[in-house]
Amino acid sequence: MKYTYHARTKEGRQETGTIEAYSKEAAALLLQKYNVFVTSLEAEAPKHVWFQKIKFRTPISKKDLTIFFRQLSIMLDSRVPVVASLASLASQTNKKSFKEIISDISNLVQEGAPLSSAMAAYPHVFSNFYVNLVKSGETSGDISKSLNYIANHLESENDIIVKVRQAMMYPVFVLCVLVVVVAIIIIEVMPQISSLIKESGGKPSWFTVIILDFYGFLASYWWALVLAVALLAGLAIFYANTKAGKTNISILLLKVPFLGGVLKKVFLTRFCSNVATLISAGVSIQSALKITENTVSNPAYRQITSRIEKEISEGEKISYVMSKYKEYFPPFVVQMVKVGEETGKLDSALMEVVNFYQKDITGAISMFSSLLEPVMIIVLGIIVAIMAISVLSPLYGALGTV
Repeated sequence: MKYTYHARTKEGRQETGTIEAYSKEAAALLLQKYNVFVTSLEAEAPKHVWFQKIKFRTPISKKDLTIFFRQLSIMLDSRVPVVASLASLASQTNKKSFKEIISDISNLVQEGAPLSSAMAAYPHVFSNFYVNLVKSGETSGDISKSLNYIANHLESENDIIVKVRQAMMYPVFVLCVLVVVVAIIIIEVMPQISSLIKESGGKPSWFTVIILDFYGFLASYWWALVLAVALLAGLAIFYANTKAGKTNISILLLKVPFLGGVLKKVFLTRFCSNVATLISAGVSIQSALKITENTVSNPAYRQITSRIEKEISEGEKISYVMSKYKEYFPPFVVQMVKVGEETGKLDSALMEVVNFYQKDITGAISMFSSLLEPVMIIVLGIIVAIMAISVLSPLYGALGTV
């Protein structure tokens, strides 16, 4: 994308021009390398908008980032230069959008920018959490270790996401089959039964009339139902994207039986993992909490993290502040954090909490998967029985009038 800039040189001369970059942050970083002070930077309005080709960028997944950080860590640990490592990773990447980003980062590093600053130019890909870990690695001189921390962190998060998706595959499949079966009954079976009853000239039972009217309504007004469902889904998505909606839904989900307990463990694991990883990389506790606040997706935990960070800056201990929020931080976690503070090994104590809850989450998801199958079979059996009665009852009614 092209950006128009106004800048001032060291000599005081004003310059105006255009620069092409992937994002506004990347454009600003590129201009800094030319030793100019940028006074304004605006994206150029695209020409011939109606005739431009629409570009669809493939989203960059956690798996892509895990592979990137893992390979970059290995290459840097093997003393391969950063620019050469990035160029090699760019050539290996299949996703065009990610390839362009890695190439741009390589160019920025080659022009003298630190790797953390180059990554910071793409905040939609590399969050503040990743950038600060890389920056701490640059400060300590062991950047490959920091990259390895990030890769491990992403791997653990990706494992949980994969297991949840696998657990949800079965109910989604059953729901799709159910929709197809209902559609076949409405389109093919019920019209023939209705014609058979009319041809027989008999009077069907009240139950048969209700069933036929119900399927007739679905056949005639299915589009209205689909439109209503789409409208409700759109309103729900819109509300979920508002600030109040995100907060209310996140709090509500935490109160749902079983699901709320698993979500609390997931967010607690993410919180402890982020803080422990940052502290291990040499980031101060206060800075680690500040960074973690921006990476926790749940508003309730984000607000609590903000309060912990504020009280820590005033001299309180993390364990003492956590003990005020017993609903979100169990006594086990508070005690582990207290031990970590007393021994000076807070990062190790937090990682022990992470390891414990990761096993707990895995067990909960496995139990959910094992219980879900028989429950879905029972529910599916009940639905099939209802559908069979709704089809056979009109059919017997029609045969009875013959």
